[in-house]
Amino acid sequence: MALRLWNTLENRQVELEPVTAGEVRMYNCGPTVYSDPHIGNFRSFLLGDLLRRTLDQRGFKTTQVMNITDVGHLTTDDVADASGEDKLEKRAKEEGIDPFEIARRYEQMFHDNALQLHLKQAHAYPRATDHIPEMIQMIEDLLKRGHAYTVEGVGVYFRVHSFEKYGCLSGNTLENLDSGSRIEVDDRKESAHDFALWKIDDKHLMQWDSPWGRGFPGWHIECSAMSLKYLGGTFDIHTGGEDNIFPHHECEIAQSVGAGVGEFARVWVHARHLLVDGQKMSKSQGNFYTINDLVERGFRGHEIRYSLICNHYRQPMNFTIEGMDGDTKAVQRLRTLRNKLEEASAESTPGAGADPVLDEATRQFDACVDDDLNISGALGVLHDRVRALGRDLPRGSAAVRALDFLRHCDQILAVIFVEDEAPSDDLTDHQQQRIEQRETARNERNWSLADEIRDLLLAEGIVIEDGATGTTWSRQR
Repeated sequence: MALRLWNTLENRQVELEPVTAGEVRMYNCGPTVYSDPHIGNFRSFLLGDLLRRTLDQRGFKTTQVMNITDVGHLTTDDVADASGEDKLEKRAKEEGIDPFEIARRYEQMFHDNALQLHLKQAHAYPRATDHIPEMIQMIEDLLKRGHAYTVEGVGVYFRVHSFEKYGCLSGNTLENLDSGSRIEVDDRKESAHDFALWKIDDKHLMQWDSPWGRGFPGWHIECSAMSLKYLGGTFDIHTGGEDNIFPHHECEIAQSVGAGVGEFARVWVHARHLLVDGQKMSKSQGNFYTINDLVERGFRGHEIRYSLICNHYRQPMNFTIEGMDGDTKAVQRLRTLRNKLEEASAESTPGAGADPVLDEATRQFDACVDDDLNISGALGVLHDRVRALGRDLPRGSAAVRALDFLRHCDQILAVIFVEDEAPSDDLTDHQQQRIEQRETARNERNWSLADEIRDLLLAEGIVIEDGATGTTWSRQR
């Protein structure tokens, strides 16, 4: 059975037909490295990992590229950054250090978190700051082909009206944009919808020389230039979160095709948003979780991974700590059966025969995965078989065959046989400081402050108990 994926570009499910038979080239939109990656980011990154694992299991020669966005983008006149806030440079100014240092710190944090969640390592992680010459070359090609224009002292813009297919991915055609536009007109641009390819701003901390003046690249041109270098002008799959569809991916198509590099990506796969407790994640709402936050609460990498992949990527996901607790128990049942089967297989003899029931379960599992990465359906097949195996535990060669079934499933899931480090039992520095602050408040009989600090610690999974022998803490799951 062939792998089928929902192609945002065609708004339908399509059978994957690689440009080159037997090979798949894939580009995943990666992290913007200005802060800890959060669970919403990793839902998108895990989509790329599930695709990679599926393609590898199906025998394709796979090339996976995930970019690292390590240059900030500011200004309100660039549709790529409607907020006008350059978060990377803002963080650098807050901490009083070089933005490159900020980028490297959080890039390493991304890689550490990816390792914790058992993502396969991509074949390349190109940094935007290492590919400025490639971006400049593509901008020059766009200027030559009439798709871009310069504004003296400001930079270079893409001429959106020159690309007839603009809107082919998102549906935001120029006609629709013009009819519903609320973008403030900038006299420096030919159209309010034109977006920046190169920006000149002496306030920006990250600067490079270019034919149009010292400046920095626009957001969209980075991915176009790097995908061309590592995958060629026409490749098979491009992934990201649904928030990337417009403007980022729409602009990538316009730039790449406009520069004459080829068809660009054939299949576009997007993960839906992740909510927390039914709301958009927000630090002000207190429902913002990074991977490190969950690890501090006592969850392990494979448990977090399971929770983030068990819901279909094209359905919005509502994350809750209670749901995470339930997912942890579910994945533990899988690992417990694995342990029992490994013990039972010690009695095995060579030449284990086929098991028609497990063969059928394998077929059903694969069919779910091939059906647009229906991991929730595949897990349903797996758990049904696990319950049956738990009721009547096979021994010897039959246990070996059952383990083979689990291994086959785990080539995609990566939650049953993977091993990760146990979470630290130590408190973080800020948690220890809060406990000390609470002790001071109690000594001063400031009970309201002591209770407030206790509740803050509880929100981080630290349970405080006051007894005759003093204050103790434990970690709540």
